[in-house]
Formats: sequence, C-alpha cells, structure tokens
Amino acid sequence: MTSPQVFDCIVIGAGAAGLMCAATAGQRGRRVLVLDHANKVGKKILMSGGGRCNFTNLYMEPDNYLSANPHFCKSALSRYTQYDFLELVSRYNLAYHDKGAGELFCDDKAKDILNILLAECETGDVVIQTDTAITAITKQDDQQFVIDTPLGEYRSHSLVVATGGLSIPKMGATGFGYKVARQFGLKVKDTEPALVPFTLSDAWLTVAQELAGVSMDISVSCRQQTFNEALLFTHRGLSGPAILQISNYWYSSDEISIDFLPSQSVAELVEQWKTSGEKATLRTLLGYYLPKRFVMTWLGLISADLGDKLAKQLSHQELEKLTQFFHHWTIKPSGTEGYRTAEVTRGGVDTDGISSKTFEAKTTPNLYFVGEVLDVTGWLGGFNFQWAWSSGWCAGQYV
Repeated sequence: MTSPQVFDCIVIGAGAAGLMCAATAGQRGRRVLVLDHANKVGKKILMSGGGRCNFTNLYMEPDNYLSANPHFCKSALSRYTQYDFLELVSRYNLAYHDKGAGELFCDDKAKDILNILLAECETGDVVIQTDTAITAITKQDDQQFVIDTPLGEYRSHSLVVATGGLSIPKMGATGFGYKVARQFGLKVKDTEPALVPFTLSDAWLTVAQELAGVSMDISVSCRQQTFNEALLFTHRGLSGPAILQISNYWYSSDEISIDFLPSQSVAELVEQWKTSGEKATLRTLLGYYLPKRFVMTWLGLISADLGDKLAKQLSHQELEKLTQFFHHWTIKPSGTEGYRTAEVTRGGVDTDGISSKTFEAKTTPNLYFVGEVLDVTGWLGGFNFQWAWSSGWCAGQYV
C-alpha cells in the first residue's frame, strides 16, 4: 500500500479563495496541497464579469455584505483591503479599468487574474491537483487530517475548505463544503440562489416576453433596501444589475417595487406639458425618457387608448394610474432562475462557529473555512471576489 502524502496544509477548492489562501500559506513556508474535483482550476474566475472578471471594488464597505452576523466580515476586509489586492495585481502589470461605481475589470481577460494567483502559488511552491474527488475526511488522534481520494491518501496538519456555494452547478458547484462543516459539528444557514434573475408567471410573464431585450435604468426596492441600476426584461422575467442586486434581499413571499423613471416625476412632466400646450401624444413624450417599446406596452396596460391622448386630456384617475405604474409598480416574482444562473449562494456555514480573525472552526482546531462557503454574501460589483481575497489571505496567515 502506498504511504500517504503529508503536507502542512491541504486546501479543498481551487477557486478564488482557495488559491489566495494557498499562495499566502505557501509563501509563509508552509507545504501546501490544493485539491479540486473539477478538471481545471478557477472556472468561476474565468467566466466572471463577461470573461473580464470584476475582481474588486474601490468602494468597499461591510454594508455591501449580507450575513446573519453583519460584523463578521469587518475584520478580514480591514486587514486585506481592495488596495492590497490592487498592489498585488500592479506587481504583475495587470491592465484594468473602472467600469463605474468603483467596479474594476481586467482590460483583457479574466485569465489574467487566474494567472496571477497561479504565479503566486508557484512562488510558494504550492502543489495543485485537479480531477481529485474526495471520498472521506477524518481527523486522527494525532490531530492530522486524513483525506481519502481514488488517487490515494493525503494527510495534513491544517485543512481549509474553500469549496464555494451551490451556484452554477455546470461549473462544478456542489454542497460538499456544507457537508464537511456539518461533519465537524458546525451549523449551516439555509442556502438560496443570490445575484439571480427573477421569473414571472401568467400575464406578467407574457408582458416580460413582449419586452424581452428592453433595458433601462430603474430604482428597485425590497425589505428597506433600494438599488438604482439597470433592469432588463427577459423571456423568463426580470434581470439586469438592479434585479440581481435586490435578489440578495428577496425571499419567496416578498414583493418588489420598481420606479421606472427615478430621475423624473411623471405628474410634474404632465403638468409641464399641459402648461406649455404640448401637442404631442403621451406615447411620444414619454418616449423621450424611456424605451419606446416599454412606453407603448406600459401605457397599454393602463388603458388601450392612453398613449394617443394629449397631456391636457388626462383625467385625475389616469394621472394617478400613470404615477402608480411608472413609479410604484409592485410585483411578487414567482421565483428565481435558481442556482443554474445565480452568481452566488446566500447563506452557508454559520459564522458563529468560525473565528473572524483566523477563519478557524471553533469546534475543530486547524479546520478553516474561507470564501463563499461561509454565510457571507456580497453585492454585485466585485464584492464577492474581494471577500475571497480577504478571507483567503487572512486564513493563509494561520494555517
């Protein structure tokens, strides 16, 4: 029988957090092995940001994260900041740009970020092994972790779980990390797809399908949270950055409220048009502010002939309906598109059982959890990658 290979630290998961942790630990002189069941590393990095990887955000705050314990993320985010990661990428002369709102993207391709992480791992002499399924994990009396795989047995002093969440299963996502957490006595918060499009049903689905491809800047609210970004109608329902953002806060019985014209007041516009004796129809006038297809459909939902009316012909009741439909459209989505298209997973390993300084499990010495597997979910815009860098780096100081 082949004797087991022994390392100081084994990291399960070759994604953003796992590679960051491995590189950090390796450069501290630790002998590190990274195991991943997928056929190649960093798959989620490669497909993120439309292939350009929104790798961090200049305007990073703890308020950009959801967790049952909103304070948990503060320590890591303050010890390894967005500027620390920028210092790393600048050492590799990465060309990047700010797409707006502090969202930093690669000028070229997401693989540039992955290559930096792999180069950092190489500097730390990290061993990376893909196509390795883990069949069992045990902790011996001598405190070593034993990892059983079809390729043999591996042992280590420290074990890091960086397996991510359930999002995008075609990329290899599984609930393995939650299973390990439960095995070692940790609680797992309920998981849900997050940063995910909404689905609609019945008549509203028909409307969405008619408008599929139409996009506009909106304001959307749910549970006292509001985002001002773009909405996109799809053949399944509603998408776009604003919808993905609010989905982090949405639960299945919730309604969302949308203002399609957040920078203007329909009532004030109508009053202006009346005063100036505007001869153009309502459909034409609103078409200056919103996509024409949307205007025609939305006015038609109020009444068939509304779009052909002049401002001065509107009744008080019609004006009230206009205001309601354009500024306070409220709908209960039938659901989301699920983990298939969700960018992240809300919920995960309960942070009450994890040290916010070291990321070590309080129940099990030398067992660590980093990245998306934890109950920490960031907004759209580079926040989840920064959580991977921060949590991975912090754990890498201790493993």
